[in-house]
Amino acid sequence: MSFDEEWSAARATAAANVSMRLNHVPVEPGGGGGGDLELNQDHIGAIGTEAYKLHSRLQTDGRHAATATGEAAGALTKESFASGAALLKLNTTWESQVKTLVAACANISNGLNYSVKSHAMDEQQLHADFTTSAIDKYLK
Repeated sequence: MSFDEEWSAARATAAANVSMRLNHVPVEPGGGGGGDLELNQDHIGAIGTEAYKLHSRLQTDGRHAATATGEAAGALTKESFASGAALLKLNTTWESQVKTLVAACANISNGLNYSVKSHAMDEQQLHADFTTSAIDKYLK
């Protein structure tokens, strides 16, 4: 079987199995429902804590071999081994990748902390707005 024939057969099989399903929240009597966005501060806090721990560990554990690797690269280069330059390049690349991971963990931790604080402030503002609005008077 040629590639074109195999590709046509695969497309036909995929097209025959296509269906659509829309996810939705079941309709509850009286309106409302459980489809609202829920921000669980305990879960968000736990994720942020783990991101911070990983950030702290990466700063130290991710660089524990940097000095020894640099010394080995220097010694190999001094003895005219090509692997010295390769080891130095490897060490430089590793350091760059560790810095990227550390920054990513910091962004995750800080972003989650900001989200939790921002959500709490938005909730307070909405509550204050509704309790002082004319709508609140009519709902009572």
